[in-house]
Amino acid sequence: MSYRLIKLNSGNTIPSIGLGCYDIPNSRTTEIVYKACQVGYRHFDTAVLYGNEQEVINGISKYLRENPTIPRSEFFYTTKLWNSQLGKTQTKSAIEVMLQQVGDLEYIDLLLIHSPLPGKTRRLESYQVMQEYKDKGLIKNIGVSNYGIHHIEELLNWPGLKCVPCVNQIEVSPWCMRQELASWCLDKGIQVQAFAPLTHGYKLDSNQFKDIQEKYHKSLAQILIKWSLTKGYIPLPKTKTESRLKENLSIDDFELTKEEIARIDQPNAYEPTDWECTDAP
Repeated sequence: MSYRLIKLNSGNTIPSIGLGCYDIPNSRTTEIVYKACQVGYRHFDTAVLYGNEQEVINGISKYLRENPTIPRSEFFYTTKLWNSQLGKTQTKSAIEVMLQQVGDLEYIDLLLIHSPLPGKTRRLESYQVMQEYKDKGLIKNIGVSNYGIHHIEELLNWPGLKCVPCVNQIEVSPWCMRQELASWCLDKGIQVQAFAPLTHGYKLDSNQFKDIQEKYHKSLAQILIKWSLTKGYIPLPKTKTESRLKENLSIDDFELTKEEIARIDQPNAYEPTDWECTDAP
């Protein structure tokens, strides 16, 4: 097994590595997810925005049908509400569609608000609806994405809060460390899912840590995934290349030293490769 199970504040567990499914072409998503299941992935991250929820579901379902001794409970399926789906009625409608889509999977393991951009009223209305569906058992865990500290404090101080968000999914890499936000979340018992841990590939041809790579005979992608895990995050590396699926999970046979982690840290860098809305009102 190339992942461990991390306990969420909901009492449920989540695999410590997931496959990020952003920007995987629809025509290839089902097969890539299916192949990922074969090499050991049990955690898959998609979103309404990505347009490939059904294909991700189909890939997991295909694997489960072919392996009836493996329980559905081993798998962790995450999706996210897009900005246009926030608000009481919009979120109810969106969740009903999501639950119809899941088919054989029967439930959603984790539903996130994709961003705080729609504003406080719609954020809180949506979270209320998410809590109601969690109470019904149709969604096992709920959380947020791209939230800053003030957005999470808004939730924690909200009289309607029943379920503290179990994760905040944010972009984290050595060049976009978000150390204050990440540490604050972990201190509150909110797990940090790190999207774009491989910088969408922008840094993967760097020789900056060549000596560390050579010491462990690992690719830079493997070093970055290990860095994220060592920090206590849940990385969501994405790949469209089947050969790299297994490589990205092959990180159990080495440990980075404290000195190497400090070398890899780039606390003065701020190079997000994706959108920035943790500072939105």
